[in-house]
Amino acid sequence: MSLKKFDPDQIHDRAEQFESASLVEILRWTWETYGERAAIGTSFQGAGIVVMHTAYEHGFRFPIFTIDTGLLFPETLALKAKLEARLGVEIESLRPEQTVDEQAAEHGPELWNRHPDLCCTLRKVIPLQNKLKQLDVWITGLRRQQADTRKGTQILELYKFDVLRDQYILKANPMATWTRDRVQAFLREHDLPVNELLSRGFRSIGCVPCTRPTAEGEDERAGRWTGFDKAECGIHTFLGDNI
Repeated sequence: MSLKKFDPDQIHDRAEQFESASLVEILRWTWETYGERAAIGTSFQGAGIVVMHTAYEHGFRFPIFTIDTGLLFPETLALKAKLEARLGVEIESLRPEQTVDEQAAEHGPELWNRHPDLCCTLRKVIPLQNKLKQLDVWITGLRRQQADTRKGTQILELYKFDVLRDQYILKANPMATWTRDRVQAFLREHDLPVNELLSRGFRSIGCVPCTRPTAEGEDERAGRWTGFDKAECGIHTFLGDNI
């Protein structure tokens, strides 16, 4: 979207108001303001499932997309199918330009073990960038409690996305204030399907080679990219600082 579509000061004011708003109120405003120009991006973590269920239960039929890196757990793909059946929606899969084998032929095998940032860029960030060019609003399941890197998450964040095209993206994080316990209670209350890996100690689930179970007391995302000084894949950091 062009910056002409909204006032950054109004977005900041709205974000502050939403600190005490319900999830339904935030999603309703997003739907009534942007309609299908807003879309839910999900990796099928618990918070994302809460967002999808709440939106569709109240008639806010946002398009939904996920990034299929070609390295997802079978359990994650099975959950995608369950949620599509439950919500009555087809969840769009964004895929990298290269298959895993094609990437290995160009960059060498198991790039994730040598240059995980490059692997994440190729398999996650670039597909997302291409998708965001089609949207005004990207709805996420980010929560402040997930990790130190997410403590500053605002419910609404405005970013300059494409300098040449004067394009901006509004990132809506309606779950920012929720705790993990609150998410889990909601999932149980509504009998929502979750990833089977949760019962095996996985609390944040990404690609197979870069995800492990976490121990009690660790951050939710501590099981990602073990052995590397890396806590984010890049999809929530490539935009830089919000306006």
